[in-house]
Amino acid sequence: MVAASSLPQARPLWTQRLAGDTLVARRGLAVHDYTALVYFTAGSAVVQQRERFVVRAGDVYLVPAGERHGLVSARSPEAWGLGFCPACFAPTELAPLLTPFERAAAGACTVVHIPAARQDHLAGLWEELHREGGRDASSAHAEVVMKSLLGLILAEVARAGSGALAAGVGAGFVADALRFIERRCLGPISLGDVAAAVRRSPSHVSTAVRRATGTTVMQWVIAGRLAEARNRLLHTDEMVDVIAERVGYADPTHFIRLFRRSHGLTPAAWRAQQRYHRPGREGAATAARPRRARRSGRG
Repeated sequence: MVAASSLPQARPLWTQRLAGDTLVARRGLAVHDYTALVYFTAGSAVVQQRERFVVRAGDVYLVPAGERHGLVSARSPEAWGLGFCPACFAPTELAPLLTPFERAAAGACTVVHIPAARQDHLAGLWEELHREGGRDASSAHAEVVMKSLLGLILAEVARAGSGALAAGVGAGFVADALRFIERRCLGPISLGDVAAAVRRSPSHVSTAVRRATGTTVMQWVIAGRLAEARNRLLHTDEMVDVIAERVGYADPTHFIRLFRRSHGLTPAAWRAQQRYHRPGREGAATAARPRRARRSGRG
């Protein structure tokens, strides 16, 4: 979406204001060695990253390093772009906040919708990061401030994308268990798998997670799957049966039942309600239909 040569890569972290001719659909897909986020503050777009996704104002588009991606079409887009060296931050305290990129690289939805109440705050963080990036590179404080602002931005995205990192759980094996669930919840996963990942007994993990979060391990699994389902309902035109399969449910009826129990609506009704009230719904949704779904949808 943005030419690598146009970004100030002398630093491990950089930002750019994107609008008009800086967001232009190009022929073919691009690949770059940095991780990127694009926060749309106006307009809409259709992006390609394995699949096609609709991105609207209030959405953050995630591009893991090495992922083939491209802009298919856009309607009056305005956005903030951010790129950073993943190897520079993976060994730091920011590592847990990189989970959304790991999930995207593993096939999860690459678009995260930021709640309306947090959108102005996120834009403010991005503007401040951009200002810091424009200061003297030799400043003793610039890199520290930029890293802190990146952490705040990644935290907003992580909280919006999934419930696990929003639990307020600090370091320790419970946090490790939640991160494992977040990474693996779209596939087959059991309490035994989680326990093995953190080298504890299933009963110990079950008790500790419930005590720390008030939620069971399997409820966290369901929460992660439903978060991915919501992203796909908002940002793709996949049928409900297909989404159910993608988030780990072979039986779409069971998925619809879980979704309705959690949200009070069937997936199809929730999708219709959300799209009706979101800006930029005209045009982009129609453009995001690259193929017909494999099966007829339900619910």
